Amino acid sequence: MKKYMPRELAGLAAKIRRFNRHRDWDKYHAPKNLAMGVMIEAAELAEHFLWQETAESRRPDARARAAIRDEVGDVLILLLNLCDKLDIDPVAAALNKLEHNRRKYPAALVRGKALKYDQYPERAARGTKRRPPLSVR
Repeated sequence: MKKYMPRELAGLAAKIRRFNRHRDWDKYHAPKNLAMGVMIEAAELAEHFLWQETAESRRPDARARAAIRDEVGDVLILLLNLCDKLDIDPVAAALNKLEHNRRKYPAALVRGKALKYDQYPERAARGTKRRPPLSVR
């Protein structure tokens, strides 16, 4: 079991491994395929909210909620499968990222604002470096 992974999550990862092994699907589960699968399933999740007003998206009816739950399941299964293949503890990764974001977005500076970290005037004054734009190869 991974360092931080709760028993329930580790048990789910083991069930996913068994499920895939019984179907001989491991050969299809290269990290690149799993990462693409996460993106596709996340897009299917987002599709349930497309063109909805914010308030409407907060109260899906029972049918929509069931469909959303299925897509969340798909995303989680693929993400855990990816973590398993790359030996990444998903809970540790999330905790590390949360700590990184805590430092990057101090509550006193960002409370009630939704700007990117380098768009806060206080950060710009300190000379926070901006990443160069991604290049197309």
